[in-house]
Amino acid sequence: MRIISGIYGRRRFDIPSNFSARPTTDFAKENIFNVIGNLVDLEDADALDLFSGTGSIAFELVSRGCRSVTAIEKNSQHAAFIAKVTKELKTEALRLIRGDVFRFLKSAPTQTFDFIFADPPYSLPELPDIPRMVLEKNLLKPNGLFVMEHSKAYDFSSLPHFIDHRAYGSVNFSLFLITEEERTDA
Repeated sequence: MRIISGIYGRRRFDIPSNFSARPTTDFAKENIFNVIGNLVDLEDADALDLFSGTGSIAFELVSRGCRSVTAIEKNSQHAAFIAKVTKELKTEALRLIRGDVFRFLKSAPTQTFDFIFADPPYSLPELPDIPRMVLEKNLLKPNGLFVMEHSKAYDFSSLPHFIDHRAYGSVNFSLFLITEEERTDA
């Protein structure tokens, strides 16, 4: 796993070979972060990384200057790896919650975020429901961005707040933006 840019840019961490997580490819990660950077200012932002897996996205967010990153990961091995890398980076910006994303979303968290990223397992039966669940919980601050990684089998373009779709190889991203007007009317 490699951190692309920011204060920890170019740092590499070896992912254990027995991991079941499918990290976002460096190519896809670099390209989607170029898009994200044009839509939301990550400097001093509060971010949420759902289905954190290896923590690749969470660490990229910390490296790019997010004030706080909350990473949700259910798998104990993956969570232990995220905790280990967090300790190695000596950062207090990352908060790891070892738990189920759906339970987290149902608990009605009171914190809101400038940026939310979700990279669920592509075979997850609930995957088509995730954008609706995230958007209905009002977790995004005004002008907040939600990015959903998924396979090409899904098309979320008909959902409210959808603004763009990007594909990099076999990796697809759907982007949703909550404008200030939409958030205050919610």
